Amino acid sequence: MSLNEEERDILVKREYEKALSFYSQAEANARIDIWDVVANRLYYATFHAVSALLIHDGHKVGTHKGAVLQFGLHYVQKDIFTKEEARFYSQLQSLREKADYTITWTSSKKDLLPLMPIAKGLIEKIGGMV
Repeated sequence: MSLNEEERDILVKREYEKALSFYSQAEANARIDIWDVVANRLYYATFHAVSALLIHDGHKVGTHKGAVLQFGLHYVQKDIFTKEEARFYSQLQSLREKADYTITWTSSKKDLLPLMPIAKGLIEKIGGMV
């Protein structure tokens, strides 16, 4: 299915709004020390921001792993984003998976609080591009 410009703009806007909403949810959960949810919301905030960027530029968004690969292919390899930003995005995905599925690991303020401004910066950088 191919999108016309108006449809693409609507999807981009909705994806980016979701990114901002999920980041706000991460902040709210950090204030009440629910760090597993912070890990989840930080990852999904960046995922939706990256999805907005991919859709904006006419790339397909499929799986979560696919979004990471597409981000690397279209933006990191072209030096639009750094390898560190790509590693950070992958790190958030791993932390989210550990927080959601691993019973022997517990998310903590120590692990996640330092990542919040980095996630916010990445989301804002993407926002300036879409």
